[in-house]
Amino acid sequence: MRVIKSLAIFAVTATMISCGNQKADVKSLESEIDSASYALGMDMAFKVKANLENANTDLFLQGYRNGTDSTNLLIAQKDLNTFLRGFFQKQQTEKRAKDAEAKFGAVRKAGEDFLAENGVKEGVKTTDSGLQYIVLKEGKGPNVLPTDKIRIHYHGTTIDGKVFDSTVDKKKPYESNANQFIKGFNEGLALMKVGSKYKIFIPQELGYGIQQRGQLIKPFSALVFEIEILDILKK
Repeated sequence: MRVIKSLAIFAVTATMISCGNQKADVKSLESEIDSASYALGMDMAFKVKANLENANTDLFLQGYRNGTDSTNLLIAQKDLNTFLRGFFQKQQTEKRAKDAEAKFGAVRKAGEDFLAENGVKEGVKTTDSGLQYIVLKEGKGPNVLPTDKIRIHYHGTTIDGKVFDSTVDKKKPYESNANQFIKGFNEGLALMKVGSKYKIFIPQELGYGIQQRGQLIKPFSALVFEIEILDILKK
């Protein structure tokens, strides 16, 4: 990650600079090394400002001082990159979620409204996770286990009925392990026996969440599948 690399460069640069005495700001840059030193500090400040809006300047400078003399470290040096990587990945995830909410909040609400209305219909069952399903046909074969390799037919649509993928339309069953799909699909399979046909209604958090998948599956989309278990294949 670019900001982590920049922080690493900053740490190396810090070992080259003495911070024992506080000096007044200079008014001009007299040499190339002066310009390079100033440019590195300025560049680092811009990166911190861009990536951490609420940075604590006092702690930033304390970290600089502690890193320079390698004493009184509040975070072990061996843990530094792991912490920063995790922190900025979390920041990016939160930003993506916030941006997606602003742009696709209406999609989330439409899915929630659909599921609220659908959940009280006759024959619809709801699991603890929020997955909804209707038993169209109950099979008489063995239960599907997550580790099973299965052959299935499925027909996937948006909540307004637009087809985004269908092995039924392709007239070609799909083979895969029963735990290789999105969470809601995996959970639906685990409810079924060979020979069963269910219709499942997947909340966005059990689907693709903030991801967009093609033109029809927008962020926060609730999804609908009809699934038929044709067979459990030999491993």
